[in-house]
Amino acid sequence: MKKILFYAMTGEKMCFLHILMNAIDLTAAGNEVKVIFEGASVKLVSILEDEENPLYMKAKETGIIAGICLACSKVMGVYERNLETGLPMLDDMMGHAGMKPYLEKDFQVISM
Repeated sequence: MKKILFYAMTGEKMCFLHILMNAIDLTAAGNEVKVIFEGASVKLVSILEDEENPLYMKAKETGIIAGICLACSKVMGVYERNLETGLPMLDDMMGHAGMKPYLEKDFQVISM
């Protein structure tokens, strides 16, 4: 079993959907996978929620999504909407979502 963290930075929806597809596929294959919304990707949360995107909903329901960057949510003006999702707001690295906790648990980090 591998441990993989997808550290999503881009705000491009198609790119993020590929992250979700890979995360779901790798989880189904028995790996431990987490996804963090960081950088511009924090703007996608409300979009995916509003459209009830099936990939996003599956990842959310199965616990694949580790959380959303708190600082970027505030800077991008989506903090309140992101908070409403019930997903954890991550701020362990100077207000941002850090990789360190996952690296310390031997996760491979893939940033896109």
